[in-house]
Amino acid sequence: MTGPFLYTSPQSPASATGVVADVYAQVSADFGVKDAPTFVALSASPSLLTSTWALMRESLLAGRASRTGKELVAAGVSLANRCPFCVTAHAVLLHATGDHRLAEGVLRGEEPEAPGDRALLAWGRDMRGPWPFPADEAPEYVGTTLASHFINRIVSSLLSERMLPGGAERYRLVRRTAGRSLAGTVRREVRPGASLPLLRADGEAPAWMDDGPVGTAYGALLTAARAGEELLSEEDAASVRASVAGWDGVTPLPLRAELPSRAQRPGARLALLAARAPYRVTAEDVAAWRTPASTDHCLVHLVAFGAICAVERVEAILRMTVGEPI
Repeated sequence: MTGPFLYTSPQSPASATGVVADVYAQVSADFGVKDAPTFVALSASPSLLTSTWALMRESLLAGRASRTGKELVAAGVSLANRCPFCVTAHAVLLHATGDHRLAEGVLRGEEPEAPGDRALLAWGRDMRGPWPFPADEAPEYVGTTLASHFINRIVSSLLSERMLPGGAERYRLVRRTAGRSLAGTVRREVRPGASLPLLRADGEAPAWMDDGPVGTAYGALLTAARAGEELLSEEDAASVRASVAGWDGVTPLPLRAELPSRAQRPGARLALLAARAPYRVTAEDVAAWRTPASTDHCLVHLVAFGAICAVERVEAILRMTVGEPI
């Protein structure tokens, strides 16, 4: 495949089998998007694919919290992470909820008129403040936040910025029409937990997330994404974790920040960029690390390791804002 995939060659969804085909079918039914590039990009690793989909589905699509509210949080995260693909995608999904003015305002960088909407978008951009949602909806909103931070990094590292062929998403009419095509799916109730039988990784849910579907999915993603650490030396993995540990969860990596050498430590460089500045990953960065033995499976796992380091740092900051346990 070509299209939006910059450094990988995923198998055509039409030829997918097994759990990969099952995920594609569930994405189409519950998300309303056939062959969504975000998930096709992860298809080389069933454990990453299933856990990423499960976390997004169980937090953003299922549950009782407002879908509009969760889309605003996801859009705020995507704005903070400089992921135009994801910002546009969430604007289209806001169109699908019927909030057309809100959707376009988010894309233009405007503050929503309603105080509640404004607070949710702002919290998504900087989650270090008080939660603008009820405590009993925390698993859905926090799960949406963590899923968005992970997905933003996968998308920015591995996909082009264009959401639709030819960049058609830049036209308001196209965005609104795309939203209308998804309206029926977005407004339909999604049964919690249906993605969990697809998981191909096990992991312990954080105590604050209890043992619900969101926590189960997040635990699986932690296990699947941490596996990419094995692609680095102990020293390089530790350096990535140390850099992320000192990050405030919001501020972009300074342009003048010292990065691991592309020539001598390309894996550490690629993982660190995926964690803290995925929009700065280049073809040269990927080529410097990749060898003939490095498959698409290896590349998505290395990027996922950097991404999950950032997600775990965000989770730690969220815990600190209210005190443990959440």
